[in-house]
Amino acid sequence: MKKVLVADWLDKYGGAERVISLLQKTFRFTETYTLTCVMEPDDLQKIYLNQAHEIKTTPLKYLGKYFRLFFFVFPFFISRFKIEKDADLIISSSHAIAKGIRKSRDSQIHISYFQARNANYIWDQAKLFFGKGYYLIYPIIAILRKIDVMQAQRPDYIVCNSKFVQEWVKETYGRDAAVIYPPVSLSKFELDADKEDYYVAVGRMAHIKRFDVLIEAFRENKKKLILIGDGDLYQQFKQNLPDNISMPGFLNSDEVNVYLKKAKAFIQVGIEGFGIATLEAQACGTPVIAYRMGGVLETVVEDETGIFFNEQSSASLNQAIQKFETKNFDIHKMRAHALQFSEGRFVSEISDFVQDKLNAKH
Repeated sequence: MKKVLVADWLDKYGGAERVISLLQKTFRFTETYTLTCVMEPDDLQKIYLNQAHEIKTTPLKYLGKYFRLFFFVFPFFISRFKIEKDADLIISSSHAIAKGIRKSRDSQIHISYFQARNANYIWDQAKLFFGKGYYLIYPIIAILRKIDVMQAQRPDYIVCNSKFVQEWVKETYGRDAAVIYPPVSLSKFELDADKEDYYVAVGRMAHIKRFDVLIEAFRENKKKLILIGDGDLYQQFKQNLPDNISMPGFLNSDEVNVYLKKAKAFIQVGIEGFGIATLEAQACGTPVIAYRMGGVLETVVEDETGIFFNEQSSASLNQAIQKFETKNFDIHKMRAHALQFSEGRFVSEISDFVQDKLNAKH
């Protein structure tokens, strides 16, 4: 049986790419279809592990790292792909438009794994992405939304990475979906009771992560913050940082582990469909302070493995930090909770789901 993978794009190795890596390991796809691949060879190696593999891209590859500027043509290019007719199974990893791939014959099965609320730059986070220009380009956004809803009808089955995303899919696309929590590689994240006097946050420097709120909060409270990651907004955030905030840039997982396990707490201000990093922190015995929305409500147990705050504002976050510093957390309970989201569980559940649908087809 020939199996192929569809991904939105391949650029940085993050949470979504870790899921793709395990999907590749589980199903042994022979081809990947993606809008563009600008990923470093070392990161591609983490996904494909020296397996013979063909990556098919679109003309967007000629734009290099600036491909996102042409978001308005993403739906067109995903529809133009020609899946090989001898492929029997298509699995798409979608946080934007991968779900919109067309089958080349009716008997193919397309299962789309939603890594997040799809195309958030035209839906929930549009005003944040486009700022004052939102109303100017709204006619384009309205058209893209209609296309996105239409393309969301193409998969035979949708699997979401959280109940939060599942509910969004039902509301936005009118589709029923299953839920399979993503895999969290916890073996590298060691339990550590010896915490140091700093807070940590990890992620891509993008608008939706709301690191602007995080930086403002620590500018006010003067506590030590280590903000790990890179991205489009890295240089902007790096300017005029107070001495209590450091930004070491992108770090590999071993380096991130060192910071996570020694931190007083891990902070998440953005809305994540799931949020793998919060579980990596808990696996280290590091509590989580998070905005009360999104998949984090399914991965953090309030007052046992972390606490929540109710507004994406520096004032609300600082109130939560003050509350956090009066509480004690059991590091062993945190790790036990995190271990429920293992890679083995994901492989078992996604394999059973796919096999069930294949059996039903035949």
